[in-house]
Amino acid sequence: MVTQNFTNIIKNVNIALKQRGNKPGISSDVKVLGVTKNHSTAVIREAIAAGITAIGENRIQEALSKYEELGAIAEWHLIGHLQTNKVKQAVPVFDLIHSVDSERLAVEIDKAAGKINKRQNVLIQVNVAGEETKFGVKSKEVTALARFINNLENVRLAGLMTIAPFYEQPEAARPVFRELYQLFNELKAENLANVKLDYLSMGMTNDYMAAIEEGANLVRIGTGLFGTRKYN
Repeated sequence: MVTQNFTNIIKNVNIALKQRGNKPGISSDVKVLGVTKNHSTAVIREAIAAGITAIGENRIQEALSKYEELGAIAEWHLIGHLQTNKVKQAVPVFDLIHSVDSERLAVEIDKAAGKINKRQNVLIQVNVAGEETKFGVKSKEVTALARFINNLENVRLAGLMTIAPFYEQPEAARPVFRELYQLFNELKAENLANVKLDYLSMGMTNDYMAAIEEGANLVRIGTGLFGTRKYN
């Protein structure tokens, strides 16, 4: 099932890229992140065999358990909220942390990364839609946080991330995606010395094609790849 689902997703990614055409400032290579929350290590192995190169976890403890068994079998991305008291556990494992939303969190990541001689790649999570139930900085706060991270020795800002509101019609999410793409290009124009803006992470199972058309080059897909999650 996973192999066929991944094949279908790649077809859809290519359709969306054709619809998008040229989007200045962003790579046209789209990375599909397999979101593996509540899925077994056996399923993760199946996804990697199918061609997935990066897996995303929401919770530290679940990720650590899987990492202990699988190791660096693929890129590990943390896509869930990161509490400052969990940073020391997260930094040794994750290649990319998607959910930086404060100077305090960035500082803790910098400290933890410095202790293991690592340059931790991170994304700033932006709450574009201003939803009270979601984490992330406001759009107007992105530049200030990026400038702050730019001055940290052991953290590298690698892009922006947002979680759009869930809409029955994916078209409704387009304004959110367009705004993040605009913020991404505005940040590129800052030419910050220690910032390498590789990723615009937006779009999930319901709306990833619209997200790609609006500029996404990193999409987070769980249900569309693995089917409905099995909750414990």
